[in-house]
Amino acid sequence: MKKLLMLAAMLGCLWSTVPVQAQQVTPDAAGYIVKVGDTAPDFEMTLTDGQKVKLSDLRGKVVMLQFTASWCGVCRKEMPFIEKDIWQKHKDNTAFALYGIDRDEPLARVKAFAKQTKVTYPLGLDPGADIFAKYAEREAGITRNVLIDKDGKIVLMTRLYNEEEFASLCKKIDELLAR
Repeated sequence: MKKLLMLAAMLGCLWSTVPVQAQQVTPDAAGYIVKVGDTAPDFEMTLTDGQKVKLSDLRGKVVMLQFTASWCGVCRKEMPFIEKDIWQKHKDNTAFALYGIDRDEPLARVKAFAKQTKVTYPLGLDPGADIFAKYAEREAGITRNVLIDKDGKIVLMTRLYNEEEFASLCKKIDELLAR
């Protein structure tokens, strides 16, 4: 019996030294680590006006997240289209929410960025790109948009900006809001 206990203790010691592998998520070609059909990862962020927003509190709404930053030229190109073709069209619809999530920049810079791009949709802060890292590889590029349905499921993701993809995003928002 003593030998069995000693053997069990030794095996236990050996087992505890085996490294535990963290679950690896393989990003897609665009760097996303989430996919269409997934529940959108929850987060809380602070907007430029100090208000706090938690994604899970927006269930029941169609939500568009735009990951952006002031240094991103493609973001600057896309944002006026988001403002005109999405935000101005749907901002008064209580079933819709749009948030720009600024990647790892201080409040003053994000406020100046909004002013420069003339966007009026809410922008939130993402210190350390921690929110971004829930959706894509931390070092992956932006601009990117994530569209979430009323049940909190991801229904569409875009990367960079092209007119066809943007048109499909606008169409999908209209479809989801019509339901």
